[in-house]
Amino acid sequence: MLEEVERWLSTRSWSANDRPLHRILAAKQRTGQTVSVVLPALNEEATVGDIVAVIRHDLMRQVPLVDELVVVDSGSTDRTSEVAAAAGARVVHRDDILPRLPAVPGKGEVLWRSLLATSGDIVCFVDADLRDFSSDFVSGIVGPLLTEPDVDLVKAMYDRPLSGAAGQGGRVTELMARPLLNMHWPRLAGFVQPLGGEYAARRSLLEQLPFPVGYGVELGMLVDALHLSGLDALAQVDVGVRKHRHQDGQALGRMAAAIYRTAQLRLARGHLIRPSLTQFERGEDGFEPRTYSVDTEERPPMVEIAEYQARKAA
Repeated sequence: MLEEVERWLSTRSWSANDRPLHRILAAKQRTGQTVSVVLPALNEEATVGDIVAVIRHDLMRQVPLVDELVVVDSGSTDRTSEVAAAAGARVVHRDDILPRLPAVPGKGEVLWRSLLATSGDIVCFVDADLRDFSSDFVSGIVGPLLTEPDVDLVKAMYDRPLSGAAGQGGRVTELMARPLLNMHWPRLAGFVQPLGGEYAARRSLLEQLPFPVGYGVELGMLVDALHLSGLDALAQVDVGVRKHRHQDGQALGRMAAAIYRTAQLRLARGHLIRPSLTQFERGEDGFEPRTYSVDTEERPPMVEIAEYQARKAA
């Protein structure tokens, strides 16, 4: 491991317990910064309500840490929007944000548009499929941004059990993302959960970043933030255990392809590989090929969007 990464691990890797809530609140009051929490959601009626309820109870009613709690529904066909609204979130549909630009499917698309639907100085993203959710996932990663003025982005790190067995990383993380980062961006090798969906960042950073529209958004954001802000502006916080719905192997294959594509674009912008992935499923006549397109689009930095510029100038 690079000496710089070893130093970074000792100075920029913390536990949620390192910053008691009263210290975080004091820093928030002193700096006057506001905090928005965004939950991107697609058919998450079973879990989104509990997450919203915990955040509202622990971090809005009991203590005033979170100023804005928004669920961005990206086209759910279940009761995700109704459940989230009933629990106390402001629910916005992806297609109602920046309607002049037709939306494309993908998590990154939702996160990008959420910048126009929120106003906090600090934006915290939380996946909507978490079970047994703890508000430490929010306060833990928001805390350093309020107490450390030179930190711009904080990722959560945690154990991810699979089928009852303990584990530190997800399957795509260990088989795709970690090897890519170690080989091509070794300064990012210290991140325990580089693809984790729980992270917080300053708006001033997020608005300058391009957003891959699909699953490559987390890796792309880390690489771009490293180049824009430097390693010492990035950090991670241990928040314990993350429990969520696991995807099947073929879905993970498509996720890995999107992540590889995101990395490849950043390694050699002038040479693009075939942006599709063929997988196989057993049918009546044996294995049948299924070809899926890999996310090829990226949204520009939000600060370049006219509607966002107009809101900042208002």
